[in-house]
Amino acid sequence: MKTVDIPLGTKENDQNASRQDIIDFYNEATEDYSFWSKDLNMHFGYCSFGRSNPFKRDTMLNELNRQVYNRLQLPEEKSTVADLGCGMGGTMRHFLNRNKKLSMIGVTLSPFQVQEGNKLLKNNNGVILQENYCQTSIASSSMDGVIGMESLCHSGHSKESLTEGFRLLKEGGTFVISDAFLKKDPSKLCLGSSYSYKNLCKGWSLDGLGVIDQVEERLKKIGFKEVIIEDVSFRTAISVLHVPFAISGFLLKNFFKRKPVKPQSWNNLKASFFALLSGLHMRDFGYYIITARK
Repeated sequence: MKTVDIPLGTKENDQNASRQDIIDFYNEATEDYSFWSKDLNMHFGYCSFGRSNPFKRDTMLNELNRQVYNRLQLPEEKSTVADLGCGMGGTMRHFLNRNKKLSMIGVTLSPFQVQEGNKLLKNNNGVILQENYCQTSIASSSMDGVIGMESLCHSGHSKESLTEGFRLLKEGGTFVISDAFLKKDPSKLCLGSSYSYKNLCKGWSLDGLGVIDQVEERLKKIGFKEVIIEDVSFRTAISVLHVPFAISGFLLKNFFKRKPVKPQSWNNLKASFFALLSGLHMRDFGYYIITARK
């Protein structure tokens, strides 16, 4: 598989994530997500009355998949969607099972996710490539839709990642991003928010979270004709509250199996805890769904 260099952070700033940090994180921690989601959805959820059960995490995680899919407004005929930072392809499988006329291409830096994710996609019209979402080999103007679900934060919601989404889309296509964002510049965060943010980025190998107003302006400058910003923080909050129970369950499972917890798993667990703490600082952090049309 082709691997493309990415303009991510370097170790000169310990808050920035290097390309190798991200690869190591997902190679080592992906298996942990089976405890978070039996469908291997590597993101938080969306609570929708009548459609998701607040006590059953995967119903909320798949509801976020559904919310993102609906915002793509795909044509009724055959269509193609790119998933930038697709993980194990959980969202891809959800989309493909829902729409038999759909084809999908996912990209990830992790060779483990490529190998295992493609096994899970064996009976679906989708493929995962080991590439960088800031510079893929996918043809320009070839996608009806592009998504980035809690993945573009690894590049700090950079101009490069957003520009790549624009490049891939056909005229009239839609780019949907679901992720956590800052509401203000990192330098203006309160002490508690700043501490949580630093540890969140370190544990999950994030280059940082984009500031929502700046990301909106960035999308418009790139050339998107319409940009819709939805704050869905309260919709995702219930799934975030599952974090301490998931952490406790994961640790107990390993304890009774006498299985040591890998260093990257500890980082993953700690980052999940700091994600919960960050969510409590609602003046500084928010969870958004962005819909941008070309």
